[in-house]
Order: sequence, then C-alpha cells, then structure tokens
Amino acid sequence: MLDAIRRPLAFLATACLLALPAGAQPFQESVFWGDEVRAGDLPPVTERLPETPLVVDLEARGRTLGTPGGTLRTMVTRSKDIRQMVVYGYARLVGFDAEYELVPDILLDLEAEGERRFTLKLRPGHHWSDGAPFTSEDFRYWWEDVANNELLSPAGPPDFLLVDGQPPRVSFPDATTVIFEWDAPNPSFVQTLAQARPPFIYRPSHFLKRFHGDYAEEGSLDALVQENRVRSWAALHNQLDNMYKFDNHELPTLQPWMNATSGKRIRHLFVRNPFFHRVDTAGVQLPYIDIVEMEIVTGGLVAARASAGETDLQGRGLDFRNIPILRKGENEGGNYRTFLWDTGVASQIAIYPNLNYDDQGWREVLRDVRVRRALSLAIDRPTINQALYFKLAQPAAVSVLPANPFFDEAHRDAWASHDIERANALLDEAGLTGRSPDGYRTLPDGRKMELVIETAGERQEVENALQIITDNWAEIGVKLVMRPLDRDILRNRVYSGQTMAAVWYGWDNGLPQPYTSPAYLAPRDQVFFAWPKWGQHYQTGGTAGEAPDLPEAQRLMELAAEWEHAETTERRSEVWREMLAIHADQVYGIGELNRAPQPVVVNRKLRNVPEKAIWAWEPGAHFGVHRMDEFWIDEAAAD
Repeated sequence: MLDAIRRPLAFLATACLLALPAGAQPFQESVFWGDEVRAGDLPPVTERLPETPLVVDLEARGRTLGTPGGTLRTMVTRSKDIRQMVVYGYARLVGFDAEYELVPDILLDLEAEGERRFTLKLRPGHHWSDGAPFTSEDFRYWWEDVANNELLSPAGPPDFLLVDGQPPRVSFPDATTVIFEWDAPNPSFVQTLAQARPPFIYRPSHFLKRFHGDYAEEGSLDALVQENRVRSWAALHNQLDNMYKFDNHELPTLQPWMNATSGKRIRHLFVRNPFFHRVDTAGVQLPYIDIVEMEIVTGGLVAARASAGETDLQGRGLDFRNIPILRKGENEGGNYRTFLWDTGVASQIAIYPNLNYDDQGWREVLRDVRVRRALSLAIDRPTINQALYFKLAQPAAVSVLPANPFFDEAHRDAWASHDIERANALLDEAGLTGRSPDGYRTLPDGRKMELVIETAGERQEVENALQIITDNWAEIGVKLVMRPLDRDILRNRVYSGQTMAAVWYGWDNGLPQPYTSPAYLAPRDQVFFAWPKWGQHYQTGGTAGEAPDLPEAQRLMELAAEWEHAETTERRSEVWREMLAIHADQVYGIGELNRAPQPVVVNRKLRNVPEKAIWAWEPGAHFGVHRMDEFWIDEAAAD
C-alpha cells in the first residue's frame, strides 16, 4: 500500500546542519519514509527540516505527544473539495494560534514597521515537498513573473496588495528575506496571509519555470501545450499552478500532507510531507498521521456513514439536525464520539434581499428599509430555535458573537423580536396597503407580494426554517416562495441580478478584531448577496455592475476606506462599531439565529482533537486553527 502511493522525490544534495531548539530532543527519523532514507532516495530528517524548525510545545497546551503513523479517513461531498486539505492543513506564512493571535508559521519571523513596511524572514534550509529549496526566489517568481505578467494575471496583483490603487514595492535582499513596502498603511496584509484560503504570494519557481514562456525552451514548451490540449503556455501554467485547488499531484507544496493521487477518483490519498517544517519537543516531525484518505460521497450520506463509523474526523457535511443519529450510533457502541463545537458565523441562517434585483418594481420595495425591518420582525425566531435547535442556538440578527470585543446586545436584538403588529405597521407606512383577492399585499404596480427566496438546497435546516417563516410572513400579507438550486447556479443568478432574495450564512467571520478588515461589511464584493452589482462595480473599477446609490451603503464604503488609512487601533475599532451599527439598523441580511452547535465526529482512538472549540471558516479554517497535523491515532487504545 505504502509503496503504491509514494512517489519519487527530488532533493537538495548538500546537507545542512540543524541547531536543536532548547529543550527539544534529537530529531527522530520517520518510519513512513525509512525505506527511502535507507535506499538513499530521500535525505535523513536532519537534512529535510529547516535549520530552525517550528517546535510546538504540545504539553504546554494540554495536548499529548503523539506516535506517528496510521490513516485518517474523512469525507467531502464534491470532487473539487479536495482543496479542503489546504484548509485543514493550515500551513500559512502567518497563522492564527489557539487564542486567535497571529503568529509566524512558515515564516521564521515577520517585522512590521508602521504597517507600511513588512519584512518577511524565511526559515533557512526550508524545502518544498520535493526537496527543492524554499527561498525568496519563490516570492520573486510569483511577484514578477506571475502576478505582474499580463498573460498569467490580466487583472494584475491581487486587491489586498493594492493601497489606494497602488501596488507595493517588493524587494528580495537575500535568499531568506522578502520586503513588501507601501507609502500608506496596509493593515490587513498580515491577516490576509492567515486566511482559510490563503493568497499564496509565492510559488515553487523551480517547478513552474518549465511551463513559463520567459524561462522554458520554446520548442519543448510548445510540445507541452499541444500535449495538454490547451491554447497557450499561459493557460498551461495556470492549469498547473493552482495551489489552493490542490489537484495537481506534481505541484510541490508546503502543507503537512501532499496529494498522492491524480485525476477523478472517489478516494484521494494525501501522504505526509517529508520536508514539513514543524516538529514536537520530542524531535518528532509532524504531521503525526501518515495518510489522510478523503472520500467523495453524496452529501445526504455523510451523517449516515459517519454514524456507521466510516470516518475518523468529520465536521464538513454535518449540521445540527444530524446530532440525534450521530448520538444514536455513538451510544450503540460506535467507534466515535460526537463533539459539539461552537460556530463562528455571524448567523446560522440569513436571508439576503437583493437590493440590485433586476426587477425595478421589486427593487424599490426591497430597498425600503421599512420592508426589510418588517420582514425581520415577522419571523418567530424562538419557534425556529425550538423546532430546529432544541433551544441550543441564540435567536439573533446578523451580528458579531458575544465573545467578540465589538459585541453589542442592541445589534444582536435589532429588529429581531417577534412583533407582527409592528411589522404590519411598517409595511403600511411603506405604502404596501393593497391586497390581492387571496389576502396578500400587493406591490405599487398591483402584483402580489410574492417573495421568492432561492437556496443552495444543501441544508435541510434552511428549508425547515423557511417553512416556519412562510407561515410568519403570511401573517403580514407576504407570500414566501422557496426555490432550491445548485450552489453554483444560485451564485450565478445572484451575481447577475436574477435572484430576488437568497439564503446563506451570515458573515463568515463573527469574531473580528480591530486588525480584521471590515471590507466585507461594505459593498465591495459581489459575494455578499444583498448587493452583488455594487460589489462588481468596486471589483471591476467601475467597468461592470452599479455604483452604490443609497447613502448608508455609500457611508459603508467611506468607512472601509477610513479603516484602511487609520493609524491607530482605536480609530479602526471606531470604524468597526459604526459599520456594525449601520448593518444592524439597515438589515441588509435578515438573520435568524447564531451559535448553533456544530457536530464533529471524532474516532475514539484519535487524540489531541479539542472537545470544545470553534468551527469557523474565518478565522480558523475549520480544523486548521486546531492544528490537524498534531492529531494522532492511539492504536493501543481500546476500541
């Protein structure tokens, strides 16, 4: 089995001497790669690790030192979700620790001067998964030959690197130093590096230069283009270069596990990276687990298969409604435990009226804040909480969570009480007093007030909540029509203005800090379903979409810009609070509840998985912030 999934590894022939960290034990050779080391096909561990590896003190964090080995099974529901291994592995230049503080990870150090100049220090002797050196050349290649190459990046460098529309000055003084510098502050630069989907401001240059028109021999590159049936070398380069998709098994990585399979498969195998930069205090190179087996299954089968013991670590594809079946399997002798983690989203379910809907009559109605407030007031959140979450969630508008420094009870409760009388009064004030023959309100043009809400059709709890809301809204003369769609179709319809309203989660990050960019609270991105056209306008520099034309939205844009130019933490905090207050008042997203527990299935032999934790995309990358590379399988434990 192991021989079948191992692949040849190129490596640096010259050895480097490692200085052992204080208190750490001598580095231990991996049993998994032992045969390759003995055969001379792979350097010993002392040559594979950086000169200064990242030493993790597990015992100081209440965890146990582990024994390497074993295979961990997990499931995803779409073939493209093998990218979750980049999310779960969570090797970042800078990452969040267990307290959600930003700390160097791949980087040895990062120095910030006035949030204008950032010096990135690499770990000497760090290697890619194929053994090639990881140096400043990999940053230079990305910056000069990818991000600023019109054929590879027609839009230029990513937005987070632009300050007042200007890119940084990037320099590479030596092999382990990279400097990004701007004339004005870029306060979100460091946090962006820690995202669940990182920006990857570096590339394995030694691998990709073979496919770049400025480096490869023209004849050989033309042959590769024809062989891969693409139109140009740029198309080939971009196809092979997606470090987030993680679908190119030949592309070197810095993640704890590397892809060992290719093509369309039901099961994908990821094997330990022999050059990974983290070790424990006993000198054992992480990750502990040798192989992660990721199986693609039908979404509706995740809970059933988890309850049958067919996964070792599972959060994705499970939700609150699955807890009874999971508990049943656990109590009937299952090989797993079901942990209930807090969720980090600002709302478990949120309805987004589309202020850019392409129907002018409906657009004017949805832009009236009294209508959005009325729709929110009509929702019976306690009943939804009782029916769907057994009162374990918190009825709330879309708002940050109580553990956050910006939490305000007034924002959580804004327009979120169940008040049918007030909701009806607001709709009357908005001029929606006409009635259809069957008793529903009518728009000013005489059409029935039939509000179509589109969903991704992936969460039963959404459909169950909307059924309750259907009855709630009938009491105020509004007919709700639910339309389930495929996720990608839903997004495309929202972005094009064809969707009247859509359901999604609240903001991904319900735990922002002053250094967290509040850009997602401003109409800067089409992915916020309330204003896709406004977001397109910002993202394209005005060449597409529509400019925000409501004063509150315009103020959000101003505040986002003020945050970017603020010089102090106090001013950034003030900006956050004003933006949150605008959202609470304007009800751009109609939240129902937050803090609904997330079930996480954990094999009884799996160690170092926290029993209490937060399941969040941002910040945290789901399992990522909890350091999946530190989980280990205790084969000596009783079944």
